[in-house]
Amino acid sequence: QKLKWLMFFRVLFSTLLLGSTAILQLGRASSPFLTPLLLLYGLIGGIFVLSFIYSVLIYRARRLALFAYVQIAGDTLAVTLIIFLTGSFSSLFSFLYLVVIIYASMLIHRRGAMVMAVLSILQYGLMIDLEFYGLLTPYGLEKGLAIADFTAGQVLYKILAMIMACFAVAFLSGLLSEQARRTRRELSIMESHVKRVEKMAAVGEMAAGLAHEIKNPLASLRGAIQMLRDGLPKDDDNIMLMQIILREADRLNALVQDFLMFARPPAGRSQPVRLAGAVSEIVALFERDAGGEAGLVIDVRIPEDLWIEMDPAHLRQIVWNLLLNAGEAIDMDGAASGRIEISAWRQKPQRVVMSVSDNGRGMDAETLAGIFDPFFTTKPNGTGLGLSIVHRIIESYESWLDVESRPGEGARFLLGLKAAEAAAGAGDRPDRAMGA
Repeated sequence: QKLKWLMFFRVLFSTLLLGSTAILQLGRASSPFLTPLLLLYGLIGGIFVLSFIYSVLIYRARRLALFAYVQIAGDTLAVTLIIFLTGSFSSLFSFLYLVVIIYASMLIHRRGAMVMAVLSILQYGLMIDLEFYGLLTPYGLEKGLAIADFTAGQVLYKILAMIMACFAVAFLSGLLSEQARRTRRELSIMESHVKRVEKMAAVGEMAAGLAHEIKNPLASLRGAIQMLRDGLPKDDDNIMLMQIILREADRLNALVQDFLMFARPPAGRSQPVRLAGAVSEIVALFERDAGGEAGLVIDVRIPEDLWIEMDPAHLRQIVWNLLLNAGEAIDMDGAASGRIEISAWRQKPQRVVMSVSDNGRGMDAETLAGIFDPFFTTKPNGTGLGLSIVHRIIESYESWLDVESRPGEGARFLLGLKAAEAAAGAGDRPDRAMGA
């Protein structure tokens, strides 16, 4: 889309240049068919032809970035010809190089702007040098100042001024372009986060009442089944049927509990938690209770001086869910040697980022789009509430959760957590860090 706008403004500029040249000459006694004018008309016509060719090729170009480089490099050459036809050293159009560099930074960013600055400087410097040494005679619509009237020092000064201007504009416009691109990316992430939060809030409000209505009759039903079991004859069929009913009732009760946790997470007591000690303890419990599969290795790389502000019970639930999710992804991938890596670093004075990555099967774009939605799951026995609950808890601490993944390349969950100062007298004991 930006290339289309560039082609439009290129045609518009050429039209204005042609019109202003014609009007200027009509108001004068000189002929509109002088050689410099004819060359300028030819250049403008060439720009129109190139714009038409660009408009055809843009729908067939596979590498748009390279296509943009070719177009903008051609624009620097066109600017050089315009300057040459309008007086070269005395031309008023040398500022067009800066315009080209500015829109280069918008399309091909900082590196592209620097490349175009170098091309502009090389062309301008070569043209002025050839003119100064008498090897090139410029055309001019006006009798401007001849380069012979200036000393070599003055000519060099003007070239150096152009060099500094081109590089300064390339650097500043490239910097602004990168900042704008980064801001757009952050706004896009925030927008998707807000939409996800709004959707979860709407579902949560509706689900909270429904879960409460299900929980009470379910408890009564389970109690009645237990009483019936005690009164029925002790044959194998009755025992098997009662066990099935109680097992499914327990499973349904666990689902309702998860649903309530998602709908209305309990408020936690925030306190400083030493992240390394807390995560190490959670990993040790996970390896003993849920992650003891052969070949699963969990590597924790967290600096000892990182502290976060969170309820230890909530931190345990978050990390446990992410470890369980990673372990199941590795199992489903059938990897001979599964690996989970947990690392953390301080991103800002008030922000700690923790990463949980695995070498499992990864996720496609469709799965990534719905991974935090309630009841969305790719697992045969999953409820689809684990990551939704993690997201709701993270949200309550004004933190963020994001995921990066590609099919066959594993997944990486990133958590932005609120940093905290070390608790006075907390020491290094894991039980203090977990609030046990």
